[in-house]
Amino acid sequence: MLRLPDFCPQCFWMVLRCDNKFPFQIPMPGIFSSIDAYGKRLIHRFFDEKKVLPPWFPNIGKASGYVPGHKLHWSRFKLEDPKTKITIRGTPDDIFRLLDGSYHIVDYKTAKATKRQDELLPLYEVQLNAYAYISKTQGLTPISGLGLIYMEPQTDVASDEITELMSEDDFSMKFEAKLEAVELKADRMIPKLLQRARKIFAKIKPPDGRETCKDCALLRQLLAIAQKRTE
Repeated sequence: MLRLPDFCPQCFWMVLRCDNKFPFQIPMPGIFSSIDAYGKRLIHRFFDEKKVLPPWFPNIGKASGYVPGHKLHWSRFKLEDPKTKITIRGTPDDIFRLLDGSYHIVDYKTAKATKRQDELLPLYEVQLNAYAYISKTQGLTPISGLGLIYMEPQTDVASDEITELMSEDDFSMKFEAKLEAVELKADRMIPKLLQRARKIFAKIKPPDGRETCKDCALLRQLLAIAQKRTE
């Protein structure tokens, strides 16, 4: 949130004070997580058998292995910043070990790389660089690359694909993987963001919101309605 163009200090303060929840948030449909998890299992199964990444997988370098999922669970994959006393944690989608001994962190997105996704890129940059920042405490160094891998649904259906995509019991959808490289700058980015987050959280009263923030406007409307009910 801190690096998004429409960042609002007031909303950020409230999210931190409300256990990372906000009244107007809409939960992400679980189907996207299911697709990401399924794709990851397919990739790992293929690698376990062939010892290489699938031929359609974007070029991140030659992999010699991947980090087991239990090492990437948020309960273990974490770091406490000594200066701000903030604990950052997460669950990377995948971390591949390359032949040169370095690691490449990837995050899967079941979506097309559209202009809307470009607007969210600062958010994803922080996410991946935070993973890289945590990795140094997990023995996963050096990190040589970060990447968003968009699993783009292929919705056009050619007449000669019907038999391949549909059976009497089910149907299939194809996905095309596209890599969006993310600049590795964890040591320059993350400490500054942690300090900024701590400064905002430490305020006793909420800071001023962004003038054009829609969530702030909705909150004011909600408070006005609640006040009328108590009058």
